[in-house]
Amino acid sequence: MKQETNQNKPYQLGLALSGGGAKGFAHIGVFRYLEENGIKPDIIVGTSAGSLMGSLFADGINSHEIEKMFRNKEFSHFAQWQLPKSGLFDTKRFRYFLHDQYHSKRIEDLETPMIVVATDLDNGESVGFKSGPLVDSVTASCSIPIIFTPVIIDGVHYVDGGLFHNFPVSFIREECERVIGVNVSPLIPQKYKQTIFHIAERSYQFMFQANSLEDRGLCDVLIETESFGQYKTFDLDNVAQIVNIGYQAAADAFDKIIKENKDEFLIQMLTQKAG
Repeated sequence: MKQETNQNKPYQLGLALSGGGAKGFAHIGVFRYLEENGIKPDIIVGTSAGSLMGSLFADGINSHEIEKMFRNKEFSHFAQWQLPKSGLFDTKRFRYFLHDQYHSKRIEDLETPMIVVATDLDNGESVGFKSGPLVDSVTASCSIPIIFTPVIIDGVHYVDGGLFHNFPVSFIREECERVIGVNVSPLIPQKYKQTIFHIAERSYQFMFQANSLEDRGLCDVLIETESFGQYKTFDLDNVAQIVNIGYQAAADAFDKIIKENKDEFLIQMLTQKAG
């Protein structure tokens, strides 16, 4: 856990949100805990599901409203099967959904500064969007290769940010006094079907877990629990349960910080925000 304090950093509190498909609903539970305790991040960074949930939160939409958006939805509400070319599903429906939800049109218009992490498929590098069309950037960040069609932004093809940075703490670490990180993609042993779809899903999980190890160590508060791992990437049937697990994981993480009294600066900052 980080103990150093540099008052010259531009942000006091950063929030980093991992990818993880439907497990990203746990981010909503974390938002609820922060809201109830008067804690507001000064900057948010997110990959894939983290970019989706984080951008909604950064747009001033509260946790209850975000949860309501995804209740009683099916996968077909967000994606439509297409003849395989660059992806099994297109993202038009997902784009329409986002257009209907956001108040802001561009990343720089969000109430809270936001970095949306995607992968530049053409040049093989990770990109953090701090400005530009919000729907395009978030759709790109969420576009799992092969499953979804890549998103073209300024002539470049972008896909899921999790290929290089599924847990993008490093994007804000140097700018923040303290960082809360939410990793909803711990890899735990579990059965999986021997189908192309499920093997691909499992393979991506291994990759995402591997590139998250270093970032886990950069958090001042790490919110993570094995309970996240019991849900599938496209599980839309258990939104409320996943939200509740996220809330409890956040409560447990902060209780540990307070009980162990390991970070006076963080505790004081949280107390001031809560007050």
